[in-house]
Amino acid sequence: MDRVDSYRDIVKRILHEYAAFDPGGAGVEAETILDDECGHYELLYTGWKEWRRVHGTVIHVDIRDGKIWIQHDGTEDGIAPQLVAAGVPPEQIVLAFQHPSRRKHTPYAVG
Repeated sequence: MDRVDSYRDIVKRILHEYAAFDPGGAGVEAETILDDECGHYELLYTGWKEWRRVHGTVIHVDIRDGKIWIQHDGTEDGIAPQLVAAGVPPEQIVLAFQHPSRRKHTPYAVG
């Protein structure tokens, strides 16, 4: 298994783990969107909470040029440390939600 395939498997496993948590009550579901062909992976919540519509991305990750780009991370502790714990080197993770000028101040890749 090559590195990118390994990254895909790790990202999908982590998203499935998050999807198993209760997203906040009856009427709200966790959905995973897994697109291996284009390298897009997303966890979102959809449904209704009383009279309020719920629809939003919790985690959005892309795999580009052999690196994991975290486009959005709405988790409490962050997905990047989980990726590192699963064996992804920090220099292969880009915090894309950070402005490019700020990425150099993180332990992760700049792009």
